[in-house]
Amino acid sequence: MEQFGQDYERLCAAAGAAPQEAVLRSLREPDGARGRLDLAAQSLSLQTCSALGRLLPGAAPFAALALGDCGLSEEGVRLLLHGLCSNTTVKFLDLKGNNLRTVGAEALGKLLKQNKSIRSLTLEWNSLGLWEEGFSFFCQGLRANNFLQRLDLRNNQINHQGAGELAMALTQNTSLQELDLRWNNIGLLGGRALLNCLHSNKTLKRLELAGNNVPGDILKAVEQALDHNQDREAILSEAQNQVNILNKEVLSLKDEKSKQFMDFVNTVDKQKEERARSEKMSAARVSQLQEELDEQYFILNSLKTKLQMTEAALALSEQKVHNLGELLNAMKQEQNSVAECHLRELQQQKQEGADREGRLLHDLSAASEKNLLLRNQVDELERKCKVQQDQLFQVKQDLTNTTAELKLRAVEAEERLEMEKRRFKQSLEDMESLRVKEVDRMTQHMEASERSLNNRIQRLEAIRISLEEELSQVKAAALTERGQAEEELMKVRSQARLEEQQRLEHLEEKLRLMTESRDEAQNCCLKQKEMVAEAQAKAKQSSLYADGLRRRLDELQQDLDSKEEEKVTELNKVKVELQEQIGHLEAERTAQDGLREKIAALERQLKALSSNHREVLLDKEGEISLLLEKLRMKEAEISRMREEEAHRAIFLQNAILAYVQGSPLGTHSSRK
Repeated sequence: MEQFGQDYERLCAAAGAAPQEAVLRSLREPDGARGRLDLAAQSLSLQTCSALGRLLPGAAPFAALALGDCGLSEEGVRLLLHGLCSNTTVKFLDLKGNNLRTVGAEALGKLLKQNKSIRSLTLEWNSLGLWEEGFSFFCQGLRANNFLQRLDLRNNQINHQGAGELAMALTQNTSLQELDLRWNNIGLLGGRALLNCLHSNKTLKRLELAGNNVPGDILKAVEQALDHNQDREAILSEAQNQVNILNKEVLSLKDEKSKQFMDFVNTVDKQKEERARSEKMSAARVSQLQEELDEQYFILNSLKTKLQMTEAALALSEQKVHNLGELLNAMKQEQNSVAECHLRELQQQKQEGADREGRLLHDLSAASEKNLLLRNQVDELERKCKVQQDQLFQVKQDLTNTTAELKLRAVEAEERLEMEKRRFKQSLEDMESLRVKEVDRMTQHMEASERSLNNRIQRLEAIRISLEEELSQVKAAALTERGQAEEELMKVRSQARLEEQQRLEHLEEKLRLMTESRDEAQNCCLKQKEMVAEAQAKAKQSSLYADGLRRRLDELQQDLDSKEEEKVTELNKVKVELQEQIGHLEAERTAQDGLREKIAALERQLKALSSNHREVLLDKEGEISLLLEKLRMKEAEISRMREEEAHRAIFLQNAILAYVQGSPLGTHSSRK
């Protein structure tokens, strides 16, 4: 405000006039700090009006300007109002008691056309109605103005013609709410014109017509029209408030639904990530199991080859034993042939000479005794060979039994060999080396025994030749041969026992290792079962979580249905209230047709809002159904994955069992 006063002084100095002390004092008063410039009852000169008119355009430091009873001249009023035309801060203007006439009315009309900030205009105690042309300009400005809310035209000598002009202006004005026309000369015609204008003007709430010689029925009609305007304004404000409330609720519902949808999307993404992680873990586990199964298959193949080699070695040993049996049979036949030859020679000797019969009888008896002894020795040797064959057969049977047991234990140990493949492979390599060494040692032993048997055969052949050559030396040779055979049998028996003990100890060590590996494989199987149980528990937890989400969606659907019912009931209440108000308004006069049209428009608007709200709710229901469908798809996918996991586990178990049962080890052990 001080800057405004300084500018006023500067402009007055520039115009060559002294600033008025009253104006300066008003600018320095405390009212100026509150946004009000009070120059009422101050005699303002033309230079002051010109300076103020030049300072008022734009933003002034006050919102209210009081110029009542200032005795302004026509030119001074024109200058002040010209400055206010482009002002943006003054909202209250007081020009009462300035005897405004034609020029003032025209300036006021221009002000109302151009100014957009003035809300209240006081023109009491002027003479605007005396000059019809000037008042017509004023009414034209009022018709074009859509910002003025209060107009005071008391004691302005307005007649019925001016009232008609004012009524025409009010038919197009949509902002004026209060109009004071007391103490004028409006009369009957002016009152009717103002009443008719209220049929189209729905914003005017207050119209004062006292002291205008207007009949009472017209005043009552005007009062009723104003009441209708007030009721209409109240209905419109209430409807607007309800519409705003509904919009806020719709927005809140949209925000809530969007938040719920985002939460659901986040939970679905988390479930997808967890399912992807579980799939990766299961795929890695399956690949690991496949690799271990391949390694076990390779180990079984190696065991098969080793078993085939041992079976081939056993078959070779059996073949050698069979050959030895054939050699023994040949020896028996040769002994029989030798005995027959001896008998023939004895008969020839009997036939050759009887004289030698008595002398050789003793020799023949001795030879027969020796022959019997040899036969007994041969029978003893046969019996010992049979015993040795029985022992070999028993050893072979024990070996087959132990082999079958090893096969069964190897089949049982397959499941335990998964987690210790490297150590077991190393142990298998050690066992293989020991096995090779044992086979080599067995082969060496068999070769040594074969060589010993060949030597024995050669010695027997030499004995036979010596028996043929010298019958007299048969007894000594037989005795020496018997001693040697007994010694060799003792040695072979002791060596076989030692070898059998060593083999049994070695087999027991192998069995101990196999039992340890079986226990470890059982522990691995238990761990795998625990992992499968954990996976099943996780699947159950995911299914429980999906059920919780489904229950949450059902609760949200119920809440949405309840809110929709509440909205429908509220809309029905609003419709019922509007219909009651419409029924009440239909009982009024024909002047209320425009009000009924507005109410119908409001109903259409409310119906459009309700339809929009219903469409929004239907869209939300569609989104919820889509989310439910996605949830059902996810549940089906989870159940399908669970079934695939179960089928995969069953298929893997069946494949392992079929592989174990269909392998040569399984068939050989079952056959044994």
